[in-house]
Amino acid sequence: MHEYKFVKIEFKKLSSKPNEDYREVIKNHANQGWRFVQIFSPDFATSGVAVGSYYELIFERPIKQ
Repeated sequence: MHEYKFVKIEFKKLSSKPNEDYREVIKNHANQGWRFVQIFSPDFATSGVAVGSYYELIFERPIKQ
């Protein structure tokens, strides 16, 4: 069994750049035992613009028993 964690990284309003460096978020979570699974922008297809307003990062790790 695994547990999952979802991390939302929002974009700055004026520049459309992420508020955080996703690479650093991935490294920090890896140091805590999380495995990076996927990054995507859920609102990209529905926002009507070429860029979404945030990234969603998905991590997993085995549940400690």
